Amino acid sequence: MATNIVEMLTSMLGNVIAFLPSVIAAIIVILIGYGVGSVVGKAVNALIEKMGIERNFDRTNTGKAFKTAGLDLSSFVGGVIKAFIIILSITLAIQILNVVGPVGEYLVALAAYLPRLLGGIVVIVMGTVFVEFLASLVGSTLTSIFPKSKAEIADMLRKLLLIGLTAMILLIALDLMQLAGDLVYPLILGFVIIGAGISLTDTLIKSITDDHKEFEEVAGYAKFVLYSVFLIIGAGAIFATFEGVTTVVANISWAFAIALAIMLIPVIYSMTKKLTKEVS
Repeated sequence: MATNIVEMLTSMLGNVIAFLPSVIAAIIVILIGYGVGSVVGKAVNALIEKMGIERNFDRTNTGKAFKTAGLDLSSFVGGVIKAFIIILSITLAIQILNVVGPVGEYLVALAAYLPRLLGGIVVIVMGTVFVEFLASLVGSTLTSIFPKSKAEIADMLRKLLLIGLTAMILLIALDLMQLAGDLVYPLILGFVIIGAGISLTDTLIKSITDDHKEFEEVAGYAKFVLYSVFLIIGAGAIFATFEGVTTVVANISWAFAIALAIMLIPVIYSMTKKLTKEVS
């Protein structure tokens, strides 16, 4: 019995000693990667600043969008390069370890996923800046086309473009990071519908009340109705993948329509009475 225990401990110690050089080599590779990444990242950061690229970039609409998002071009590029080098060193270290079994497979999968994670983050950051720049450009162009009295329509179109492009960037990034699925697409679609509906409602109600002052009394009711409609549609899109939700949303819609009809009776009566007085 004692002999078996000694043999087992000896075997374990031998395996640890045999594996130790790989562990040390992997740690050295990661440390070297971190050091090289830090040095190269700082060098690229300083190079961009010295060349004046950042100053010229900050004057552009894209640069202003970067600043609005709290980003710095040189620091961002340097950080991405540093992260990329560190990820490469981690991937190489995992290959050096050559761990077998489920743990090894998990580490290999993790190493293969890290570049996707970094790519998704870069897509979100750069995409957000690009979307802000494009939406601002389109918004300023439309503002010069529409008369000042209809400036809110140009702003509405800018917001709708911003919402749509942001959703597209998120879908691209999540797909790259392999996080998109049957639950993600309906979720984004639902929030796009709700956001676009709120923006559309505010603009339309304001435009109507500006041209027709007599509708100001019912503007609040109209907003409530349209907000509720887009909220129900958006909620239906978000939970569309869940069994039975469509029926629940349909029942809620019918109940809301009946309640709305009852609620609008005094409003319609009041408006009819007021119009009758004005005519007579």
